[in-house]
Formats: sequence, C-alpha cells, structure tokens
Amino acid sequence: MPTQQSVLVPPQRGPRRVWPFPTPGPKLRARAAAATVWYLRLVAVLNIVAVLSVPFRREVNEHNTGRIYAGQRHHLHHAGAFFTPYLTTAGLVSAVLAIFFALVMRRRKRAAWVLNLFLAGPLFALYVLALTQDPYNKHVFNWVSALLTGLFVAALLIGRQEFIAVGDRTNPKLAVGVFAGGILVSGTIGLLLVSATNKLHDATLFDKIAYTLLRGVSVGPLADRVDAVHAPRWVDIVINVLIAATFLLVLYACFRSPRGRELQTAEDEQRLRALLDKHGARDSLGYFALRRDKAVIWSPTGKAAITYRAIGAVSLASGDPIGDPEAWPGAIDAWLAEARRHAWTPAVMGAGEEAGTIYARHGLDALELGDEAIVDVADFTLEGRAMRVVRQAHNRVRRAGYTVRIRRHEDIPDDEMATLIELADQWRDGATERGFSMALGRLGDPGDGRCAMLECRDGDDRPRALLSFVPWGEQGLSLDLMRRDRDSENGLMEFMVVELLLRAQELGVERVSLNFAMFRSVFERGARLGAGPFLRLWRSILTFFSRWWQIESLYRANAKYRPVWEPRFLLFAKSSDLPRIGIASARAEGFLTPPALPSLKRRREELAESADKAVQSPA
Repeated sequence: MPTQQSVLVPPQRGPRRVWPFPTPGPKLRARAAAATVWYLRLVAVLNIVAVLSVPFRREVNEHNTGRIYAGQRHHLHHAGAFFTPYLTTAGLVSAVLAIFFALVMRRRKRAAWVLNLFLAGPLFALYVLALTQDPYNKHVFNWVSALLTGLFVAALLIGRQEFIAVGDRTNPKLAVGVFAGGILVSGTIGLLLVSATNKLHDATLFDKIAYTLLRGVSVGPLADRVDAVHAPRWVDIVINVLIAATFLLVLYACFRSPRGRELQTAEDEQRLRALLDKHGARDSLGYFALRRDKAVIWSPTGKAAITYRAIGAVSLASGDPIGDPEAWPGAIDAWLAEARRHAWTPAVMGAGEEAGTIYARHGLDALELGDEAIVDVADFTLEGRAMRVVRQAHNRVRRAGYTVRIRRHEDIPDDEMATLIELADQWRDGATERGFSMALGRLGDPGDGRCAMLECRDGDDRPRALLSFVPWGEQGLSLDLMRRDRDSENGLMEFMVVELLLRAQELGVERVSLNFAMFRSVFERGARLGAGPFLRLWRSILTFFSRWWQIESLYRANAKYRPVWEPRFLLFAKSSDLPRIGIASARAEGFLTPPALPSLKRRREELAESADKAVQSPA
C-alpha cells in the first residue's frame, strides 16, 4: 500500500516506455478487458461440461500444455491432429484455472494479465506455425481454435491499460510454499490410489507418478499414453479434483489482494485530530476515525481524509470523510484510486446523508442501513405520558441507592482508570472486543482525555456499570462503550443515560448520540396500519432474527428517549459485491472471526506469563 506521501506527491519515475502501437480508446479498452473475462467464463463452462460428458471427451482430442499431437486414426473425425482453444481441456484443473482467471481479470489484476499473455501468446504463435503444415491445416476445428486464441490475445493487448491492480509482495513466496505442500499432499494421495487400483502389474514407480500428474491435468485421453497403468474412472476424477484444489489454493496465494498492513502513523493521527478540532461537529462518528487499526488516505490538499481498513478484498471505510466538505471529493477520488490499484472492493459503512450524496456522485450506490439515535439535551424531559416507563425505571434505580459520577477521562486518576479498565474487561460479553464504525476500541488512552466516563455505583459504593463517550465536536458526545455487572439492578443503563442527559450541562454538552438502530424504519413502518405485505414480511423476518442479534430490542431501547433519528447508509459499487461487503463488515465489527492456526509465539508468551505468576505467587 502506498504511504501517505505517495498519495500526495507521486514518486519520480524514469522515462516512460512508449507503446509501439496506437493506443486504443477507453471504451474499446474496457470492452476488450470485459471480453477476456467472458472468454474465460465460457471456457470454464465448456471444461466442466467436458469433464461430466463422456461423449464430448471422446469427440475432442484435447491438449493442455500447448503441444499438438496426432489424434486417433480409427475414427473418421479423428483422421488427423487437433488442437483446442486456449485453456479448453476436459479437466477440472483447466476449469478451475479459467474460473479463477475470470475472477481476478474481472478485478483487473495486472499479474493475471501478464500470466495470461505469457501462456496464450506463445500458444497462439505455435498454432499459427502448425497451420502452415499438414495435417493440421486440413481441419476447420484447428482454424477455429487458432482464431479464438488469437482473439483472446488481441483482447489482452487492447485492454492492457485496464489491468492496473497490484498484489501483495509476499504472494510469490506464499504461492511457492502452497504449491510445494499441495502437490506433495495431493500427489501422494493420488499415487497411493493409483498403486492400489491399477489393473496392470508391470507398472514402474515412474509410470505411476507420470499417470498421476497427467490425470491431475485432465481426465481425458492425455494420461492414456501411460500404457502400464489402467486405473478406474473414479480414481482419475479424485486425482483431478485434488490437483484442481491445489491449483486453486496456489492461484489464490498468487493473486490475493494486499493485506493493508500500513495503518495510520502518529503524524496521521495528529493531522486527523487537527481536522476534528475544526470540523468534528459535522459527524457524530468522526472521532472513531482515530482507531489505530484503520489506514488513512488524504485529499490532494490535505484538508480532508478517509480512514478505512482493508479486510480481505474489501476497502471498508466508516462514517463521513474527515475535514472540509469541499475537499471530500478529492479524498474520495484518492480512496477509490487506491482501491482500484489493489483490486479492493470499495464500501462505506454508516455514512450520513450529505456524505452519501457525494459518494453517489463518484459512482457508489446507497442502501439505508438504519438510523442513529441523537438526543438534543435542551429538548429532553422526563415529563409526560410517553416518558412514563423511562421515568419509572430511573426513579426505581435511584431509590435502590445507585449514583452516577460523570468525569472527563483526563480528570480520572491513573489508578482509578486502571480499575475501571479492569472492570470493563471483566464485564465484557465474550472474549472479542467488538466494534469498528461506532467504537473506539480502546479505553483509558492518554490521547483520549476529552472522552467522558459515567461510573455507576450501588448503595454500598461498589462500581456496577460504566459508560464511555467520545467527543463529538465541542458540544456533543457519542456513545462508545457500555459495560455493566450482570448481577446489578435491571434498568441500570437507562438510569445512567437519563442521568447524563439531565446533567449534560456539567460537561457543556448539548447533544448526545446513542446507539445505532439497524433497519429502524422497517420496525416502525411495518407496525403501522396499512403497511404492505412485503414490509410486514420483512419486519417478521427481522423480528425472528432479533432473537439472536437484538435488532428490534436495540431499536426499542433507543426509541424510549424520544431521539431524533438520523439515517445512515451503506455505500457500495456493485450489488454483486454486497455478500463480500457483508462478510467484511461482520469481521470488522467482531461478529465473525475467521479461523486461525494457534500462534506459537503467543503460546510461548502465555506460558512465560503463567511462569511469572507462579514465581510471584508461590503455593
């Protein structure tokens, strides 16, 4: 990933090489690049059909390595030598290769373009040479194969400027390791199957290895040249599937997107804080841009920035851009260019309406995710019938002897803050710290002194719950963290929120942003008289899933404060990217954790920590 400086000031390069042919127009380049993708998709379908169809396999004398060989003489159709278009073979390996190439070429990977040209270019030259000789030039099928391969090569050359996405620098080493391990495992299994099921008895070890490798390429007649081996059809298919899976893993290792390891630096954080001091009141989620697991990209003027995290193949930003709205388009352009360069799928979680409109002008579509509950302190009151439930809960907890202390983080002594952090960890629901778009992910950091802490204690002066809010400009707060003792009084959180709203003037706070209610409008409109069948069905589905994910309960918990609802949007480039974006969002928020091998280093650290505790606390 380029550093901040590489975004603002492009690095100096040597003289640019001049392409010896006329440069095609943008529309022609885009169509040519799309044609290569559709060719690979069609080839993948044909290969799969060929694997599943025995008659088709017998009709086509295939060749995967580019060499041309004579066909069988006993059939009229095979009265000469045939060759097939690029990547067209009766094998799962070729099908997997074509599918994967189609995917990475669609994402405009430069390495995929180079590899396809490296494979298809010499193959086309070989076909042209073969067509000058007998008997290859006597078959129309060969001319069609050469024509299709040549058109694919031409489309590659025309669309070359469309393929600009780069890969991770560690990909080659990873691919070599995956290839070596995969071939060793799949080849060993295939060799054992061939040895156990071979119907002939004079095969050498070399014959079995050759047969296994050739069956890994194709289930067609390619491996039939090993006369000393005759294995059942199911063994051929198993070997082909194993090798295809190995190639799929190798290809993924070759073309995976960069991991986005370069996060914001201390200088970036300083500049972001300066922008928040000037423009932080615009977005209640602005302070969460300071999460240190996010990267930052700046507008050319440096007056605006977008923070994001690269998760898999998704560049996931959150909230509105930081800084001057007039500079937002420059930051968005830089962020989208960065995503294209790394073949990341761009997406924004929780953008406001103003930012969503500007993102839409840059080609992103919007989907309303839900609403953010914002309470204006001046308008909040416990009076009236609508606030009866909240008023009763507040009075009940107060009569039970609970009190709330409100302080800025910078006013809390270090030893007290350490105790609060320890309690927050104890009260956390689960081992994973959740949050990305509306959570800071740290508590008690010296740089977050303007955050507000609400500490709730019971009648015995024991801490029972805490709330932490990040600053929203000079006169606002946004909820960051909610933790409570499970054995405490019910309604404790409502009591603390009401105390904050009633005493907000102690901190000079005029507005408070509470939780985000996903799909709030569905619950609200779906319960009204005259709601349509689709809306009611959608509400019923969300109500069902609320049993596990608290979708409706979160909306109800916020609605009781009579807030102003501010819509938040998900921005995306293509509807087909939504599943990938959904998975990346779930990973970012901590709801989905990919499996990982245990870290040996972490295990050693845990053992050392346990040993230290044993020394410090002997039995």
